[in-house]
Amino acid sequence: MGWFKTLFDDNNTINEKSVIGFIAFFMMVIALGVDIVTGFAGKEFVINEFIFDGFMVIVLGSFGIGSIDKFINAKKGNKSEETPTEE
Repeated sequence: MGWFKTLFDDNNTINEKSVIGFIAFFMMVIALGVDIVTGFAGKEFVINEFIFDGFMVIVLGSFGIGSIDKFINAKKGNKSEETPTEE
């Protein structure tokens, strides 16, 4: 429960984009596993294309944004994942 509470804290070290991306990727893997099992059972696993595409966009977007953040911060020489704010 403590980890979940720190996820919503403003001053945390958890990358929320990666957490959401991992959850969406895990859902895609579950759908693939169910599709394989139902295929072996001789039944068709019907999933709407827009649902699968939505999960795929979330995964690609969250991992892509996380990678770009790390690249930009490494290029600027920042050690933290958050971009510095100007005051």
